Parts: sequence; structure tokens; C-alpha cells
Amino acid sequence: MEAVDVLTFGESMGSFRHAGLLRMGGSAQLCLAGAESNVAIGLSRLGHTTRWAGRLGQDEIGAFALRQLRAEGVLTDAVSHDEHRPTGLMLLEQRTADLARVQYYRAGSAGAALTIDLVRPAIAAGARILHLTGITPALSASAAEAVLWAARAARDAGILVSFDVNFRAKLWTAEQAAETLPAIAACADVVIASEDELALAVPEAHDGEVAAAAALADKGVGQVIIKRGADGATGWIDGQPRHVAAHKVVVRDTVGAGDAFTAGYLSGLLDGLDVQARLERGAILGAFAVGYPGDWEALPTRAELRLWEQQAGTTVR
Repeated sequence: MEAVDVLTFGESMGSFRHAGLLRMGGSAQLCLAGAESNVAIGLSRLGHTTRWAGRLGQDEIGAFALRQLRAEGVLTDAVSHDEHRPTGLMLLEQRTADLARVQYYRAGSAGAALTIDLVRPAIAAGARILHLTGITPALSASAAEAVLWAARAARDAGILVSFDVNFRAKLWTAEQAAETLPAIAACADVVIASEDELALAVPEAHDGEVAAAAALADKGVGQVIIKRGADGATGWIDGQPRHVAAHKVVVRDTVGAGDAFTAGYLSGLLDGLDVQARLERGAILGAFAVGYPGDWEALPTRAELRLWEQQAGTTVR
């Protein structure tokens, strides 16, 4: 395996999206879901080399996930396969026009069987950035061990570590997360979180965002990025905040918007952009994501980033 710009690993799943209530039956669309693979795809579309090193079942959903990743240019040469555990599933139903509900079927999945030995070769191959999330540690004890080991190994190897807290209340409690995530965050160069997730990464900071950013900086985290959804995002760098507003678009689906923002921010980091430009690229990818159904399907290529220079309602001919 050759070194890449960005290495990430976690659980990718089959996502069945239903336009209405699942209990009413009808057709659903099969899509690829997974926070880490969403980021890998977003970065790949922008021309960066990416590798996803997760674990899939030897089943049709696993074959589908592998096919989608390869089609998007994500390297899958570090993917492992499990003959005994299935690929995870996610069911998403559109409860109202602007409210979706998710159900997971990932207990005992192939993704939950991640171990240190399964991710070791990908770390050894090298990367400029290792991107991790707080979802993977919630899957199993061995997955949590693999994430913490990878963060420490990457840091020791001089690889920049990006960590998105990405708390999932259906996978574990906030108390459980707060016992595991701070050790991972302490290994990171970049910590990304929503406003309500920040305390999970630095529970000893009780006085809000400023104190949390300062506490993380004391641990060596140089960049603390706060995702605020429709209110944009803020980056705390060297104790100073930088803010970017969200782009105003017709929102059709917010699932995957945070991953899109992360992909944009990391792309700017790889390109050597300043903080404001990194945040802006993140905001652009977030706007692309929410304007179309799907986790990553609407994410832009590098050439399409300039579409935001067009006026609303424009048809590019």
C-alpha cells in the first residue's frame, strides 16, 4: 500500500431510505452510509487520495459498499472481510418534510469487529491525515481500542490526527462516551464537534465553549472546530475564534452535512489554505450536502466548488 492524503476507518453500512413511514411499507432506496466513508468520498471528489480501512461482511450489502467506495475513487486495499458477521444496516424514514428518523441494525456487525491488527497495515502505509470519529469507539471494546491505538500511532508517526466527536445516542450514553472520547481527543491535532458534543471530548471544562477550546489547546489540540448547522461554524485557533456563516439553500436532507463540512475543512487543510478559507470550503460542501437527498451523493468535484459564485436560480449552460 502507498501513502495517501487521508486515511480513515470505521463502519460503512447499507442505508435504506424511505420517503415516508416505514410501517406503511412501500419501496426504499439503498444507499451507502457511514461518517468516515462519507468524508473519504468527499475528499476523493476534490482530488485528494483517500483510503478507507473498515470491515465488511461477506454479503451483498458489503459488496455494494465496496463497489460504491471504489467507484468514488476511495482506496479499499486495506478493507477486511468477515465471513461470520453481517454488514451493518441503517433504516431512515422521512417522518415530516424536515424531520428524519434513523434506526440502526449494527449490533454484532462486521464493522464492530474492528481490531488493532486490522488497521495496523493502513497506519503503517502512511498518510498526511488520519481522520477518526467518535462513532467507531461506540461499536465495541475492540473498535474503541483500535481507534485509540491508531490515534496514538499516527501522532507518533507525525501524521496529523483529525477527530470528529460525532456522538450517537442510540449507540451509547453520554456518560459512556465521556469515559472514552477524551483520550482520543487528546491525541488529535484537530477536534471537530457540534456545540452539544464538545463537553464529551473535554468533560473537565464546565464553563462553555471558550473554556473547552482552551482545555483542548492545553492538551495539544491546535484546531478546535465547532459545527453550528444553519448558524455556520467556528474555528478556535491559538485561542482566537474564526467564524463562517452557512450558505442559504433550500434544505432537503441534513444527513451527512456534518461529514461534508469536515471533508471541506480537511481539504482546505491539505491545500494549505488559511483558517477562514478552510471553514468556507467546509460551509460550501455542507450546503451541497443539504440541498439534495443522500449522505454524500451531491458532494462537488473541485471544479464544481465555483458553482457558488453563480446567482441563485442560475442554469449553467
